[in-house]
Amino acid sequence: MSRLAVSMLAADALCLGKEARLAVDAGCDYLHMDIMDGVFVPNLSFGPHILAGLSREVDAVYDAHLMLMDPLPYIDVFAGSGADLITVHVEAEHFEQSIARIRHAGLRAGAALKPKTLPTDLRRFLTSLDMILVMTVEPGFGGQTLMEDQIHKIRELRNLGFQGEIEVDGGISMENAERLVAAGANTLVMGTSFFTAEDPRCVANRIRRLDSGSVFAPSQP
Repeated sequence: MSRLAVSMLAADALCLGKEARLAVDAGCDYLHMDIMDGVFVPNLSFGPHILAGLSREVDAVYDAHLMLMDPLPYIDVFAGSGADLITVHVEAEHFEQSIARIRHAGLRAGAALKPKTLPTDLRRFLTSLDMILVMTVEPGFGGQTLMEDQIHKIRELRNLGFQGEIEVDGGISMENAERLVAAGANTLVMGTSFFTAEDPRCVANRIRRLDSGSVFAPSQP
């Protein structure tokens, strides 16, 4: 069974609590919070107070993706605001220290790869990670089209021996979800495709029925 992480960046900003409840009621596994600083990526988004407010009101697993130039000073802040999983970019400053800090806070630790970053850049960190997030668009804005040439990274990470969770974010729809899972992903982030669907519950059910049971076995070259 695959997992669905619903990106709150695509939600109605005036109704975040309502949109979060809709996602949870539809059967999503995570609420994905894209945290942007306007420097590491060319956009601004949620701060820790938004996560804290949502986590008080909506019982969910909160997946915080920190798109920050230096995430280290903010790890404890987001941990205290309700994050269950924190993902930081390997391209960011103090990456290794940030992973250690996430683990010290008792949370699951993830590493994200921008489209131009190679999976081998994470080789020496694989045993320290619970999740790797493969970005299939340039991070910063929702509603983009999936970059097909990024799918190979999922297979490469499995062939490197990564046994943890691989999450994919960027332009995911029902038209490409099955191919991503077949490549080795087991968590898909959906924003626009979820919130604009006629039946979000149907979308969640279809994603979660995709078979990811064999993705932990590295594929043959």
